[in-house]
Amino acid sequence: MRAGISLVAILLLLGFAAYQLTQLERSGAAQTFASTSTASTAKKPDFDLEIKPIFQARCQPCHFQGGQVYAKLPFDKPETITRLGTKLFTRIKDEKEQRLIRDFLEAQ
Repeated sequence: MRAGISLVAILLLLGFAAYQLTQLERSGAAQTFASTSTASTAKKPDFDLEIKPIFQARCQPCHFQGGQVYAKLPFDKPETITRLGTKLFTRIKDEKEQRLIRDFLEAQ
C-alpha cells in the first residue's frame, strides 16, 4: 500500500514539473533567459575598428569626408549606420560583413 502511495506521489510531482515547464515555454520565460545569457556573452563590434572599415572599403569617396553625399549620409558616424540599418545591404553583399553590421545594430 505504501509503495502505491509513493508511486502516486512521484507521478503527481512529475506531472506538476511537466506542467510548470509547459507554462514557462508558453510565457517565453525560458527563451528570454536563453537569449539574455547569450546576449551578455556576445561582444559588440567596435565601430571604428570593425564597422567603419567596411564602409570605407565599399562606400568611399562618396560617403566620407569631402564626398558628394557626405553631408546627407556620413558613413563615418555610427548614428548614420544605426538609422539606415539593413537598408545598407543593397551595397554590402559579403555575409561576414553583414553579420558584423547586424551585430552592431542589435547592440544599439
